Amino acid sequence: MKRLLRFLSGRPDRSAAPLPPPTPARRTYVVGDIHGMDAPLSRLLARIAKDRKNQPADLVFAGDYIDRGGQSAAVLNRLFRLEQSRSDTVTCLMGNHERMMLDFLDDPARKGALWLVNGGQETLESFGITRRARAGISNPLDSLSQALRAALPSGMEDWLRGLPLMWQSGNLAVVHAAADPFRPMQDQHPKTLIWGHPDFPDTPRSDGLWVAHGHVITEKPIARNGHIAVDTGACRNGPLTAACIEAGKVRFLQE
Repeated sequence: MKRLLRFLSGRPDRSAAPLPPPTPARRTYVVGDIHGMDAPLSRLLARIAKDRKNQPADLVFAGDYIDRGGQSAAVLNRLFRLEQSRSDTVTCLMGNHERMMLDFLDDPARKGALWLVNGGQETLESFGITRRARAGISNPLDSLSQALRAALPSGMEDWLRGLPLMWQSGNLAVVHAAADPFRPMQDQHPKTLIWGHPDFPDTPRSDGLWVAHGHVITEKPIARNGHIAVDTGACRNGPLTAACIEAGKVRFLQE
């Protein structure tokens, strides 16, 4: 009867075979939310390099590189150069904070306030842009947007706009925030991937996929029920975390 009800509802049957362990094509490191913390990022990358021991590996950053911390410009510069130099093994995903910054560049009057109260002011300051200097300007948000666009290194805005929303290898998918557990990964809504989904935390998928993600801060990194959570609050005095996933195993590295 339960399976019939699931069929009629269009939702997949969750009583199927046990979830297989996450097994990407090769060792994969997934780095959680950085939020303008460049010094911890530098230390974590050194730990990853030591752990990798020159073995082939993919390095995936789960988004939210900017805001809240004071070194957003340095983080963006580091990741921009890293992905350009190692585009075959390094992938930077879009987070909701990158999306808010791009929305601010596109429509400062309507989108600026949301970004600024969520850490955008710290990002502007990391690029040497202060709101105080523009307090008397008739359209200060427009002025801030123009100043930020001018401050971005050549090619960085295009790079940010082209950040993918998802990365997948084997039965491992990486997104910033969440995935709708009732939809195939290729049919996810962009807003879900960068902002979250109410059913994601408590509902395992039925297709054998594991989803690694950031966005929601956890005291410790988690790997269970098809979820791998790697945002441990680097901008709130927590460590910056990376998950190392290979051959059906998950372990965590921290700076």
